[in-house]
Amino acid sequence: MNEILIKGARIIDPENSTDKIGDILIKDGKFAPLSERSENAQIINAEGLTAVPGLVDLHVHLRDPGQTHKEDIISGCQSAAAGGVTSLLAMPNTTPAVDTPETVRYILDKAQNADAHVYVVGAITKDLKSEVPTDIEALRKAGISALSDDGRPVENTCFMVDAMKKAAELHIPVTAHCEDPYLAGGKINEGEISRQLGVKGMPAAAEDAGTAREIALAQAYHVPIHICHVSTATSYAMIKDAKKRGVQVTAETGPHYLMLTQNELLKKDADYRMNPPLRTEADRQAMIKGLVDGTLDAIATDHAPHAPEEKADFENAPNGAIGMETSFSASYTVLVKSGIMTISQLITKMSLNPAKILHIDAGTLSVGAPADLMVFDPTEEWTVDPEKLHGKSKNTPFKGLTLTSKVKLTVCGGKIVYNELS
Repeated sequence: MNEILIKGARIIDPENSTDKIGDILIKDGKFAPLSERSENAQIINAEGLTAVPGLVDLHVHLRDPGQTHKEDIISGCQSAAAGGVTSLLAMPNTTPAVDTPETVRYILDKAQNADAHVYVVGAITKDLKSEVPTDIEALRKAGISALSDDGRPVENTCFMVDAMKKAAELHIPVTAHCEDPYLAGGKINEGEISRQLGVKGMPAAAEDAGTAREIALAQAYHVPIHICHVSTATSYAMIKDAKKRGVQVTAETGPHYLMLTQNELLKKDADYRMNPPLRTEADRQAMIKGLVDGTLDAIATDHAPHAPEEKADFENAPNGAIGMETSFSASYTVLVKSGIMTISQLITKMSLNPAKILHIDAGTLSVGAPADLMVFDPTEEWTVDPEKLHGKSKNTPFKGLTLTSKVKLTVCGGKIVYNELS
C-alpha cells in the first residue's frame, strides 16, 4: 500500500475554494480522507510550504519519436516533474508526425513509466502538410486527447472545419497555431528591433489573421476552438470580443510572453527566438491583462527543446525554448509576487482550467481524485542555471534570471516523482 501524509502545508485548491493550513493524505494513488490514515504512511513535513494541484501543461514538445537527441518522453517528463507539471499535452510534430494509430500507441506505451501523465495530440493532416486529412476516429480510438497540426496552421480551411466538427463529436479540443503562413516567415517580431538588427521580421498581423480565421470558424459552425500561445494585443482583443459574443473559444499564453519582450533579441541569442516571437511591452501587458480579466484561460509553456549546436546560429536556428521547469516560478514572479494575481488564480490558469479544456480528471485536490500534487516554497529565490535543469536541452530564455518560488515536491498518481525535501 502506497500512503503519503503531507503535514502542515498551506493547501490551495481553486476548484473547492480551499485556502487553509492542514494535512493531505494520499492513498493508493488517490487523495483520501484523513480518517483513513494508517501507521505506515510516509510523512512529509510541509510546514511553511504551499500544496496545490499538479500543473497541467497544454503545450509540450517531447521530440519522441524521431528527435530524441533533443528530448524524449522519459527526460521530458523528468523536466515536467521538476517544474510541478503532472499532466502534459504532447504535440504531434515528431518524426514521424503523430498521424497514425501506431505512433499514438508508441507514445502512450512509452509514457506508462514516465514521471507525468502524457496526453497525445493527433495531427489533423498527414505529416502536418495540410494536404491529406488524417483518420481522426482511428487516432481517437488509439488514444489521442486533442487535435492540432501544431506549429503549422491548417492551410486548407475545409480540413480545419471538418476537424473542429469531428473533435466536438468526440469531445476533444482542437488546439490552433494561429498564423497566416504567407505573412509569416520572419525570424523575430517585425518592428524596431528587427529593423535595428537587420533581421527579417514576423508581423503581429500574421498571428492576428490566423486568430481571426479560427474565431470565425468556431462561430460559424458552433464548435469549440483553443488558441495556442497568444502573444499580441490584437489577438487578445479579438478573443475577448469573441467570448462576449458567446463564441466557444479558449486561449493560452506562455510564461515568456509574460516576462520578456523583443528587447531580449538585442543579445543575438537564439534561445530568445520562438514562434510566435517575443513581442513589444504593450503586447506583454496585454497578455497579463488577458489573464486577469479571463480572456486568456491558461498558461502553457510551448516547451520546445533544441540541442545547443542547433541554437548556436542566431538567424538560422530553429524556433523554440524549453519551459516546463521554469513555468510556475516565472509566472509566480510576474503575477503573484507583484500582487497582480493570487496563488489560487494562478493555479486556476495552470491547473484547473487546462484540465477542463482537455477534459481530464486533474486540477483538483478533491478526495477520490488522482493524487497529482505540487508543493512549493513561495519565498525561495533561485537563479536559473541551464546546466542544472533536468531535460536534455538547455535552451531556456530565463537563464540567469532570479525567480521567486521553488518547486520542492511533485507527486504524480500517488508516486513521488520529484523531491527536494528529503
